Amino acid sequence: MSGEIVIVGGGAAGLMAAGTACRRGRPVTLIDCNATLARKVRITGKGRCNVTNDCDADRLMAAMRTNGRFLYSAFSRFAPADTIRFFEGMGVPLKTERGGRVFPLSDRAEDIAGALVRWAGDAELLEGRVTALLPGEAGGVRGVRLEDGREIGCERLLLATGGMSYPGTGSRGDGYRLAGMAGHTIVPPRASLVPVETSDGYTGALQGLSLRNVTLTLTGPDRKGRERVLFSELGEMLFTHFGVSGPLVLRATTLMEEPAGRYRMAVDLKPALDREKLDSRILRDFERYRNRDFLNALGELLPRKLIPVAIALAGIDPHTKVHQITRAERAALVEVIKAFPVTPSRLRPIAEAIVTAGGVDVREVDPRTMASKICPGLFFAGELLDVDGVTGGFNLQIAFSTGHLAGEYL
Repeated sequence: MSGEIVIVGGGAAGLMAAGTACRRGRPVTLIDCNATLARKVRITGKGRCNVTNDCDADRLMAAMRTNGRFLYSAFSRFAPADTIRFFEGMGVPLKTERGGRVFPLSDRAEDIAGALVRWAGDAELLEGRVTALLPGEAGGVRGVRLEDGREIGCERLLLATGGMSYPGTGSRGDGYRLAGMAGHTIVPPRASLVPVETSDGYTGALQGLSLRNVTLTLTGPDRKGRERVLFSELGEMLFTHFGVSGPLVLRATTLMEEPAGRYRMAVDLKPALDREKLDSRILRDFERYRNRDFLNALGELLPRKLIPVAIALAGIDPHTKVHQITRAERAALVEVIKAFPVTPSRLRPIAEAIVTAGGVDVREVDPRTMASKICPGLFFAGELLDVDGVTGGFNLQIAFSTGHLAGEYL
């Protein structure tokens, strides 16, 4: 069995590439290990699918954490505005929310997945797991071998198998092994956009607490080993039974590597107030509740779950009467509120990451076509490449842009 083009991987990048190639009149065989295509797309964004980010080129490039310059051509050919037009043209109305995040109007990721499957509808679909590349002449590829022994021939091959996150969707790292067979260098995969385990003893007591409009600051070594602030942004985060998660934490982890214990996190619980204004606010509350125990005087300032933890960190007896709190104790409370400490111990497993960082070394891939520089006829797209961005729809945009570009040149 043979076809001119074989695409391995029926996710966002593979489906975009398949439909793009088909519309140029080329026969395409799309191989995926699942009977249901776009399985990861169907669960992304908690089932809502943050499909892209409605932003300009500067912001798009700024959102790339790894090898952003490599993506310049792909983004130029298929930008966020093109993604929006694409899905609305496929009958999926979209909406834009805070931070430029674009979702289907229905809040159903299934609608995005369905549009991608329809786009690739002219491709021949095969279910199976590709286990090997068939070497061709002059170091190229002439096809693939499936786990059941079937061999599928091709003139050109696209690997769009994804990374290693959410392995239940089929992303088990097969693409790294296949790319390695073709002689490509693999930058070691690591978790990105992933929750963080912490060593603080109070994490369990805060489980389920969601914080909004707080600033998370990450401090640690940069790539040259210099200690500095790596990340500081306003947004939302969540305490879990193992540590912390939520949009701010996920964004911060794009700048973290193991061992995570090298980093420190601090949460400004009242970013709208500087220390002096916060102290004045506390004094007003203290005047109102001056005869209460300290433990019962912070209800208007902090979430209920956070109060005993903040008091303990400030080193104040919770049963001290408010009018007995000293200036030094008040200053300690201000410091805890402005820099609530969170101590990372390790990143959660890569299987729980939204995105896998690392992958095929982009120095070995032509950014203008997504073609391999070392294996004729081989192309790459999506998460398999060593590219990644922050949360907010940027990683799906990488998949659509690289998939579209590869589809044009396949």
